[in-house]
Amino acid sequence: MQHFLSVHDATNIDTLVNEGLQLKKSPFAHKHLGENKTIGLLFFNQSLRTRLSTQRAAQNLGMNTMVMTVGQDSWGLELEEGVIMDGGNAEHVKEAAAVMGKYCDILAVRAFAGLQDREKDYAELVMTQFKKYAGVPIVNLESATRHPLQSLADCITIEEYKTTARPKVVLTWAPHFKSLPQAVANSFCEWMTRRDVEFVVTHPEGYELNPDYLNNAKVVYNQDEAFAGADFIYAKNWSSYEQYGKVLTKDPSWMITQQKMDLTNKGKFMHCLPVRRNVKVTDEVIDGPQSIVVEQAGNRLWSAQAVLKQILETL
Repeated sequence: MQHFLSVHDATNIDTLVNEGLQLKKSPFAHKHLGENKTIGLLFFNQSLRTRLSTQRAAQNLGMNTMVMTVGQDSWGLELEEGVIMDGGNAEHVKEAAAVMGKYCDILAVRAFAGLQDREKDYAELVMTQFKKYAGVPIVNLESATRHPLQSLADCITIEEYKTTARPKVVLTWAPHFKSLPQAVANSFCEWMTRRDVEFVVTHPEGYELNPDYLNNAKVVYNQDEAFAGADFIYAKNWSSYEQYGKVLTKDPSWMITQQKMDLTNKGKFMHCLPVRRNVKVTDEVIDGPQSIVVEQAGNRLWSAQAVLKQILETL
């Protein structure tokens, strides 16, 4: 694996999932791979699980880690080509990425969608420019349109907890009071439609995802219908794609309750975290026996380590 920006960089998803499960059993078995190598973690946005899990994953593989918050620990970066740099950004990504590539063997970058300009967000300028100029492998720690490390962790979690060979997995929109990106939902769709699962997406009308990411997923607008017989319920909010970045409804009837979970096949509740309790999901559900959100978050470590291991093996 040369870069890890999306599911398209995964040569074999089954191999990655199994790699993650094996690393969970033997975290330090490949520590020699990262000896005398350094990963730089660059954050344009906040992070908890992504930051800590990727640092720990790199350390498990023997790597040194450097962490920087762009614009706070560094100069503000200009990403556009051919601009007159008389604004707030003091350094261009051409020099910054190239220099970081001299200091690090791998760069991992996190940069959210602005949710103002759909064309700009979906062009993935941050990831594209770092890949173009850094000269080292780039890992996506969540971009404007995707969160592949989260999706790989989700695949690992479903593999661990499934009780049938081909489980029914439901991605459900959940209410939120502010505009959130489509990245997690997009990415989950990309990965699930490549897995041997019955995959259903449910959301209110107006929250249709970009078809390029949705692939062949079944879309159901009735949440109760979607939940019937499900083995996994993955709750996530996202803003409108068509009316880009807009919150079209805050309908509380889409919150995940125990009554809705009772429609499932003793289904497990998943969420990428952080989660707004009693907005997206009731305390009863997230604190109950069907919730695996903490275990799911724990698997972020093994998804990151599986990816870094494969990259290190090519260096």
